[in-house]
Amino acid sequence: MAIQASELILNPDGSVYHLNLLPQDIASDIIFVGDQDRVTKITKYFDSIEVTKQKREFKTQTGTYKGKRISVMSTGIGPDNIDIVVNELDALVNIDLKTRTVKDKLSSLNIVRLGTSGALQPDIPVDSIVMSTHGLGLDNMLRSYELDPVSQTDIEDAFISHTNWDSRKGRPYVISGSIELQNRLYSSSIFKGITATAGGFYGPQGRVLRLAIQDAELNSKMDNFTFKEHRISNFEMETAAIYGLSRLLGHNALSMNAIIANRALGTFSEDPYIAVENLILYALDKI
Repeated sequence: MAIQASELILNPDGSVYHLNLLPQDIASDIIFVGDQDRVTKITKYFDSIEVTKQKREFKTQTGTYKGKRISVMSTGIGPDNIDIVVNELDALVNIDLKTRTVKDKLSSLNIVRLGTSGALQPDIPVDSIVMSTHGLGLDNMLRSYELDPVSQTDIEDAFISHTNWDSRKGRPYVISGSIELQNRLYSSSIFKGITATAGGFYGPQGRVLRLAIQDAELNSKMDNFTFKEHRISNFEMETAAIYGLSRLLGHNALSMNAIIANRALGTFSEDPYIAVENLILYALDKI
């Protein structure tokens, strides 16, 4: 059955609506960044660039790095943007956009997010790199989907109990990252941990300016949460959503963050731009 035009919206040239891309515009290996200006900070290292397209905050460049075809795409901030980006990327490879039907043979993308984040653990220093073994979603976006087949309810239950989580905020979800990509991008210089994904930057991440927050102790509870060998390493706004949608759709996803702040110590990188540059070069050579 064809997908209705109201559900899969296309531009006049046949490209997917928000990303403004055609199937041939993307590689099977894709790097996500939040900031559209960070796209060219990665592709400046490419041997060549064949595609440059942008609509709103979604900028994409596709080219080759040391002979390997890679796309770099800005997602903007937050789980809601991730919902747009991952669904439209999947449509590019797994839906025939002319007939609006799902293809018989499905394709799998490799998605690596390169971001910046604040560490929650005092032993994770600024300017280091954290690999997200799991995403802990505190945002509720993925609860709109049938998530149970891919979520890890044992970690969720332990987190809910440990933090005395208020059920009015919705049930947190935990999704693991791609083991294949973890093995490909890991080295002994990398920290590992659960990355918490919030639906906002201030209150949802425990920052207080003028508004009181529902649980002023949440960050400290998260700091000392452990499940077997896992602990929560850092806080940001995209990883769990990327992991959940990718797992549901059959794609491989991994999140890597340059740590530019340590929330436990109250420290900030003296030069966050160098920290990001180091992460970019590390990931490009591993992908």
